[in-house]
Amino acid sequence: MPSSYLPRPEHKFTFGLWTVGNTGADPFGKAVRSALTPVELVHLLAEAGAWGVNFHDNDLVPIDATAAERDKIVADFKQALDATGLVVPMATTNLFSDPAFRDGAFTSNDPKVRAYALHKTLRAIDLGVELGAKVYVFWGGREGTETDAGKSALESGQRFREALNFLCEYAIDQKYDLKFALEAKPNEPRGDIYLPTTGAMLGFIATLDHSEMVGVNPEMAHEHMAGLNFMHAVAQAWGAGKLFHIDLNDQNYARYDQDLRFGSQNVKAAFFLVKFLEDVGYAGSRHFDAHAYRTDNLDGVKAFAKGCMRTYLILKEKAEQFKADAEIQALLAEINADDGSMNQFFGLYSTGKAAVLKAHEFDRLALGKRGQPYEKLDQLTIDLLLGAR
Repeated sequence: MPSSYLPRPEHKFTFGLWTVGNTGADPFGKAVRSALTPVELVHLLAEAGAWGVNFHDNDLVPIDATAAERDKIVADFKQALDATGLVVPMATTNLFSDPAFRDGAFTSNDPKVRAYALHKTLRAIDLGVELGAKVYVFWGGREGTETDAGKSALESGQRFREALNFLCEYAIDQKYDLKFALEAKPNEPRGDIYLPTTGAMLGFIATLDHSEMVGVNPEMAHEHMAGLNFMHAVAQAWGAGKLFHIDLNDQNYARYDQDLRFGSQNVKAAFFLVKFLEDVGYAGSRHFDAHAYRTDNLDGVKAFAKGCMRTYLILKEKAEQFKADAEIQALLAEINADDGSMNQFFGLYSTGKAAVLKAHEFDRLALGKRGQPYEKLDQLTIDLLLGAR
């Protein structure tokens, strides 16, 4: 294996306990792999070459654990982190598995459920910070409906806003060095999930009391489920200064949430995503929220984890080749040719600039005749990805 494809700490590759810990169970079949303890999973990830490990509260501490059991589990986990050098950059709360959350957590119609969701999240935030997390992710898997007859979308939005405002105030009050990241998904497990896309989340964040500490955690599979271009969502988040975390995986468009190994389904989409992240200098975690095929045993789980990181690094190398390819760069220069004659019309508005622009005569027919060599450029990209350049 080329050394350039071996993961290093500076790549900031992370996995969740729930990803490599996935036992292969699904709605149609039981588990096919034995459950590993959090300590065992930390050592597995260290062996694979990961930099960090993330978790939901109950991935680490069972929901019904006693205080003494909780302390023992956390102490053992810390020891495993110290022994392997892995870090915990992100944590989150499971507000979707327990039957109490069958109608949502922060948006539930039951005030007792909403209060319990806050209680559970406060304690989970404490745990995440204790283990070093700097980013806290919110995925509202049950925040939605099957029928709008029983739930107000407007009131649900208000409840979600109130909960996040409360939790932001808590983090500030505790003087935690913590940012929140909201994760969108269009559906599953609910028929419709509120705030289904990254763009919807960005609009919602602007309504929060502490919007400065809240960003997004876009997930590739979730945007693909809605038939959207994931890189475009990531670019929007980056442009807004809100890309606080990212979930990398893969997905066959418009299907159930598959959480496939990164780059295993849509190599071209994965390439443009990696290229974007590397071009803009994204410095956060590259978190793989995926899992091994149900057909694989433990060796396959290790191969899955290594494969996610290897594919990212291969595509990173391809992105560097793209920038260094003379023919590709010449086409890009042609496409973006600018003689400067239009500069007078851009930038800040002024009354005089608007008047001059309105008076300017454009050759509309000539503008319509100019083609762009996108076919050639795209084929050169394909050639590069397939190793023909």
